[in-house]
Amino acid sequence: MAKRNLVAFACLLSLGFGALLGAGEYLSSPARRQIGAAPPDFPASSVTIPSAAGPVRGWMMRGTAGAGTVLLLHGVRGNRLQMLDRARFLSRLGYGVLLIDQQAHGESAGERISFGVREADGVRAALAFLKREQPSERIGVIGMSLGAAALVLSKPGREIDALVIEAMYPTIEEAIDNRLRLYLGSAGGKLAPLLLWQVPLRLDLTLEQLRPIDAVGALACPTLVVGGEFDRHTSEAETRRIYAAVPEPKQLWIVPGAAHTDFHGLAKHEYEARIGQFMEVYLRSGSVAGQAR
Repeated sequence: MAKRNLVAFACLLSLGFGALLGAGEYLSSPARRQIGAAPPDFPASSVTIPSAAGPVRGWMMRGTAGAGTVLLLHGVRGNRLQMLDRARFLSRLGYGVLLIDQQAHGESAGERISFGVREADGVRAALAFLKREQPSERIGVIGMSLGAAALVLSKPGREIDALVIEAMYPTIEEAIDNRLRLYLGSAGGKLAPLLLWQVPLRLDLTLEQLRPIDAVGALACPTLVVGGEFDRHTSEAETRRIYAAVPEPKQLWIVPGAAHTDFHGLAKHEYEARIGQFMEVYLRSGSVAGQAR
């Protein structure tokens, strides 16, 4: 009987280890999708931007002169379609918008999802593209989850004039621990080292490179940090730690009742009011804050 139990335990352990290896493969594998032209109700131009990580594809819509332009960065395993409703609302307000597929997502090149490190190459390329195409416009960025991490890890300095960080993970250790606990309960935390162990092997990165919270102190623009009250992927406490590390001027919005979700879709009216006001203050050429920058 004891031998049978030992064999059963060994089988379960082997299955669990295999499942974690599969999870590591899934999380870092490309999330490609054919997207094509922008929809008829949003007649943006298709763009291809060269970057160190390969071509970055997206859509660009020009706005009213002097209103500013906004780069929109989607979450993990998403693509530019995830940010389309935000683009529509910003375009209605007169802002130009650039939506891109990040590395190994949508139609952009890339062999692995790297949780912001190599995606940062595409962000740098997109910012340089906007500087070339619209040199007189101030630039804002809205980054969701992975998109926020990629922007922060790109270390933009004074290349941008306003930033919205949504549901960004502080460290890869916390991100993995939170997700395992969410799906496997308290025992999940004990399995986190088996996923973390795969990071250098699959991505050729160190865990120290996957700590966006360590990079936010170098931000040099007004920043709005957004998190969900009930987010279990990036907890409210983690969002507040990120906010504490961000330099002034800064704002914090904890979205009531929100989990790790599309904050625009959940709280559309308040989202558009808050983000619209934030971008107006820091991007429009006639604003006092914009002139000061």
